[in-house]
Amino acid sequence: MTEQTQGIGLEGVAASGRPPAPTPAQRLARDAADAAEVRRWQDHPDVIALRVERVRAQVDRLCWAGIVLGLAFTMANVQWFAAAGSVPWSLPWLAAWLLDPTVSLVLLAILRAEQVTARYQVHTGRWVRAAKWLALGATYVMNTWASFAAGSLAGVVLHSVPPLIVFAAAEAITDLRDKLTEAVNAAFTEAAERAEPPTLVDKPPEERKPKPSKERRTKSTRRKLFADYLGDARRAWAPDVVITPAWIREVTGCSRGLSPQLAAALADELNSTPDGEETQS
Repeated sequence: MTEQTQGIGLEGVAASGRPPAPTPAQRLARDAADAAEVRRWQDHPDVIALRVERVRAQVDRLCWAGIVLGLAFTMANVQWFAAAGSVPWSLPWLAAWLLDPTVSLVLLAILRAEQVTARYQVHTGRWVRAAKWLALGATYVMNTWASFAAGSLAGVVLHSVPPLIVFAAAEAITDLRDKLTEAVNAAFTEAAERAEPPTLVDKPPEERKPKPSKERRTKSTRRKLFADYLGDARRAWAPDVVITPAWIREVTGCSRGLSPQLAAALADELNSTPDGEETQS
């Protein structure tokens, strides 16, 4: 009787073409396995770093949109300032439209370069910041000159807001990228430490290494900055050493792009020290 019942059940399944429905326990087991797989990948260091990378991309897009819109707002006022009452559609009137794009393109080029250098935490020189401030200052003056000349306080406020916002965003976006880069590195390091396999308990006590504290781990994984490289070079310098980028790379292990800046900074520091005495950090 049992064999006949099983045969009838198999024939029913074969006839319908559908497998038997999973039991509640099977569904729960499948859901638990899926949840464990998702959680394992969510805690993966690369996935965590990718999330921060996406936030950094969103910050970049929003800042770029605000900067471009702010510069576009100032274009008409700068053109009016440069035209100086010229007849519309005359050659001076048309040439006046080139002034604002000239300044804006230089500013955007500097900000685009800082976008890459900030990603790798390479500090730019003073000329880069001077050029950026000059472009922003020129935009502000040309945009508000007519309002200042007319004594219109409302006009000064109206035409000051976009250039000042662009100025603040141009300065803040570099620091934001630098801090977001540190956040990516910190998130990856912390997730990698959590993902490390536990120490085997069967190791002898003398082979077991104590787990470093959070403060020590943070210190050991901190990204080396420009001042750190400069301090290493300062300590390695001797009076008979010729400061060159190659020597800087040899004693500090810095990148080829950073070594000329370190060499120039160390040379300036030593030249400003009385009698060429070595400064200690």
